[in-house]
Amino acid sequence: MTQLHPVPARVQQGSTSAIQTLADWRSAWMDARNDPDAFWLREARARLTWRSEPTQGLVGDFHGIAEQSISWFADGTLNVTETCLDRQLDARGHKTAILWEGDEPGVTRTLSYRELHAAVCRAAGALRDLGVQKGERVIIYMGMVPEAAVAMLACARLGAVHSVVFGGFSAEALRDRIRDCGAKLVITQDEGLRGGRPIPLKATCDEAVQGEHVRVLVYQHTGAPVAWDADRDVWWHDVVPGQPAELAAVECAAEDPLFILYTSGSTGRPKGLVHSCGGYLTWASYTHQTVFDLREDDVYACVADVGWITGHTYIVYGPLANGATTVMFESTPLYPDAGRYWDMVQRHRISILYTAPTAIRALAAQGERFVTGYDLSSLRVLGTVGEPINPDAWHWYRTAVGKDRCTIVDTWWQTETGGIAISPIAPATATKAGSATLPMPAIVPVLLDAQAREVVGPGEGRLCLTQAWPGMARTVWGDHERYVSTYFTTFPGVYFTGDGCRRDADGYHWITGRVDDVLNVSGHRMGTAEFEAVLVSIDAIAEAGVVGCPHPIKGQGVYAYVALQPEAAGMNDDELLKVVNATCRAQIGAHARIDLLQIVPGLPKTRSGKVMRRILRKVAEGEPDKLGDTSTLADPGVVDAIVAGAKAVGGSAL
Repeated sequence: MTQLHPVPARVQQGSTSAIQTLADWRSAWMDARNDPDAFWLREARARLTWRSEPTQGLVGDFHGIAEQSISWFADGTLNVTETCLDRQLDARGHKTAILWEGDEPGVTRTLSYRELHAAVCRAAGALRDLGVQKGERVIIYMGMVPEAAVAMLACARLGAVHSVVFGGFSAEALRDRIRDCGAKLVITQDEGLRGGRPIPLKATCDEAVQGEHVRVLVYQHTGAPVAWDADRDVWWHDVVPGQPAELAAVECAAEDPLFILYTSGSTGRPKGLVHSCGGYLTWASYTHQTVFDLREDDVYACVADVGWITGHTYIVYGPLANGATTVMFESTPLYPDAGRYWDMVQRHRISILYTAPTAIRALAAQGERFVTGYDLSSLRVLGTVGEPINPDAWHWYRTAVGKDRCTIVDTWWQTETGGIAISPIAPATATKAGSATLPMPAIVPVLLDAQAREVVGPGEGRLCLTQAWPGMARTVWGDHERYVSTYFTTFPGVYFTGDGCRRDADGYHWITGRVDDVLNVSGHRMGTAEFEAVLVSIDAIAEAGVVGCPHPIKGQGVYAYVALQPEAAGMNDDELLKVVNATCRAQIGAHARIDLLQIVPGLPKTRSGKVMRRILRKVAEGEPDKLGDTSTLADPGVVDAIVAGAKAVGGSAL
């Protein structure tokens, strides 16, 4: 059985969390399951500032979701910025709300809650003067600057619906999103900066809005020259600073949309998931405070991007609703070297660090020499998000970074869930390397086999959720039928996450990856994540992506794409394949064998660090002309190299 790691004493000391023990967790989870209305009305009323306090909890269920969308707190009214900003002014007006770390080390800005409140009111006044009204959509296409958060909150102040589009998207992808949501304004900046390189945001935006009837508000960040359309474009510095520092927030219903966030579907056609005001903010506040055991003096750093749901929930809305100091990070973990995170932890005395397994593996590949020498004693909680973390990376994170004094909260959740759904709770949950552990209150998981039969006790199946929770996405913008068909038709009456999951004898959950990433080789079901964990444990391999491929005998074979460590650059495919298969046999079993191995310069990733497995599958299946939308890729050249070096069973090139 996998080793159980008790919560370090340092993590438990000084905790004020309502959940400090496993018994506390069990009590809260049962309360939320048995009487969700009472549990969540209590949390919502305590955590949020309401104009009209709700008396209704949950309305609707998963069986009738095609006819009636789920709602929470439907008779309540509020404006989310009054919780995130106005509520904080008396006790925390001078406390740092946003601590910004620029692309270059040591280039920083801070905004207190009072300063952030004023900045949001001024930006909202400018948006109102540009014609933005309640319910209208605003696209935000920016880098990781404080003004991105200000823009989000300014939209919310007016009751407008923001849709943040990640700054790495192409002009075509940006245009598609502008059209899909019917945006009337785009907020962008002259350039972004990332790893010492300029990102031409305004130029990309110009291409995207050609022929579109939108205004463009431009924040000047680098001062680089940009093309200008005087009839369309407006400088931020011309219209925002002169606005009043006070602006009354617009009253919204709890179920009014707060934002639309586009996420890729299995077909490559993005879908705009809609999150509501009251339920989403309740979930963001609750999960942020509970999972990380947030304390008043914490410096909390989620080093994601606001273009993704992680940034929405755990950089902006959750931390600000809880009165935290939240770090915004413009750069990359490897710029100017692999010590960037640790230098930042030392300078800002960061106590909670939340990042992706991809980043952890990249840093671990550089060795501990970039960690040693920095004072990391301020760290108490380490978090991971975005994908399952392999045990080797988990142990490196715990020992090299956490010095065995920190706990790791390995969080599982999705854009669709709005916030963390399965995770250790920092002071309460003993951890296992690679396990997301236990569900949050309101999350009622069930494992189903392909015939929709429940897997009872330890076992493996498709991860579904049987009960609604406040933070769940309510619909797909303009296409509720797609929402229902995507999440509620595979297994009627439950929400199907699309992920496979294993539950062990302790009731801990192990995410095995997307169900279409579970391989069936000669009758053996094996998760791609299991293979990948073995591959990256091999010294020569820095990263690995495993997918299925057609096989004339087995039906499905196993295709591995691997990126090598610098010192292993001389190895060839055949030589490495022997090492890989010997290791797979030793760690998984004799049935576990890689059929095809391709050494690649890197894996196809989005700018947030997620591997776009759809591309790997299509190449392995011999369909490189059917890759779908690749606009989110950080480095499209990687795909060209993968296609050029692709293999097929028998060794012939595709």
